[in-house]
Amino acid sequence: MTPAVVTEGIERRFDDTTAVDGVDLEVREGEIYGFLGPNGAGKTTLVRMLCTLLLPSAGRALVLGYDVATQPGEVRLRIGVALQEAALDDRQSGRELLTLQARLYGLNKTEVAQRVAHVLQMVDIGDAIDRRIGTYSGGMKRRLDLAASLVHNPDVLFLDEPTTGLDPASRALVWREVRRLNQELGMTIFLTTQYLEEADELAHRVGIIDRGKLVAEGAPDELKRAISDDVIVARVEGASDDVIQGLCAIEGVDQVDVHGDEITVRTANGAAAVSPVAVALSRDGVKVHTLTLRTPTLDDVFLELTGGHIGQGHNDDGDPTS
Repeated sequence: MTPAVVTEGIERRFDDTTAVDGVDLEVREGEIYGFLGPNGAGKTTLVRMLCTLLLPSAGRALVLGYDVATQPGEVRLRIGVALQEAALDDRQSGRELLTLQARLYGLNKTEVAQRVAHVLQMVDIGDAIDRRIGTYSGGMKRRLDLAASLVHNPDVLFLDEPTTGLDPASRALVWREVRRLNQELGMTIFLTTQYLEEADELAHRVGIIDRGKLVAEGAPDELKRAISDDVIVARVEGASDDVIQGLCAIEGVDQVDVHGDEITVRTANGAAAVSPVAVALSRDGVKVHTLTLRTPTLDDVFLELTGGHIGQGHNDDGDPTS
């Protein structure tokens, strides 16, 4: 079976800055692949190359076996794309936009009607479909943009941070549509996001990118299990080096990290370690605001791999779009 998406040493440079730096990945047909990283990590630059909107500076990328640089027309016929900024005409109605999109892909009048009706069953737009797009909420525009990317029945769908800026209810609706497209149609979906819960909830596998490099790849649960069993998080005031050394000396503690006013303690047995951690902090006179025990998250994976939280974007990698 031909992989849906393959990149081999792909790079993109802007002047003297490398935004995507030698990324190798493979997305299987029929999977949701989550591409995870902070703003400025290189996510959108890679997606724009895969969608033939940017040429690679080095390496190559194949989508359904077609080279994005030398066969862009073949790639475009087979993909759907919903980028961060929806390119919608506020003066059109939703139905007019979908009809135009279908006609641009060469569908005849009968096919257009069938495809528009079909995508409207998949994406919840309701009666607003016949209103001017300028009256839509942000969530409605996102769902309309998703419908437009589906009207020609693509084999691979690229979604670039599809829920950024949406309220929780609208985000849940987009998640539902993504799952349905994958489960009912077997559509391959390449999803970039900086929302950890989004990747955890939707993706079969995730790739984590930082400063243009792919630093980890695997199923979310596998990545989380690889770093530790439990995490104790303390929000404190006044954690000195002596306090950190005291925490490191507690039996069963594997690692202690400090980021601002947050201390994270990694241990194989959180239930056994949480009390000694609390006692050690109290003994050393540290003011503790909160102390929680939880299982690892993808943010813990990112912290382990890069030394920073995923919400901390980079300003020095040259990627103009994220």
